[in-house]
Amino acid sequence: MSRIGKQPIEAPKGVEIKLDGNTVNVKGPKGQRSFTAPDDVVVALNDGAITVQPANDTQRARQMWGMSRTQIDNCVKGVNEGFTRNLIIQGVGYRAQAQGKSLKLSLGYSHDIDFAIPEGIEVKTPKPTEIEVSGIDQQQVGQVAANIREWRKPEPYKGKGIRYADEYIFRKEGKKK
Repeated sequence: MSRIGKQPIEAPKGVEIKLDGNTVNVKGPKGQRSFTAPDDVVVALNDGAITVQPANDTQRARQMWGMSRTQIDNCVKGVNEGFTRNLIIQGVGYRAQAQGKSLKLSLGYSHDIDFAIPEGIEVKTPKPTEIEVSGIDQQQVGQVAANIREWRKPEPYKGKGIRYADEYIFRKEGKKK
């Protein structure tokens, strides 16, 4: 039995859920998302709560059971609260500035990097060394944050680079004389 899959998903106040076959449409204050569950699971809407059950007793159906429930729950959380990923820039002269639909990064290269922000994602820079990526799609928020981090990964000797706010960089000792 899937411990995750058997939990019902309660719709918070202000979130509207519609079920069309195995497609779940979720509409909330931040936007609208939909998820189509695979044929291996059965999605039901009872009294404002969504339940997901496996269609049969195969291994694939059990795998899709928990995954589908989590995806639907992420849709509900995304349209209600949204998802945020924070990045910290560390290094002398390294900074970021959000300008409309692009993010200007100065990361020690001979040129500045203009990172195009995709549709549905909002990027803020509260400080020149902090980047806040937010949106209603958890996967897209994480991917954009990873793409920004890819420009200058943190190095283990001085810790310079772009890192996640909750990330710990294991520091190495430099050369000894």
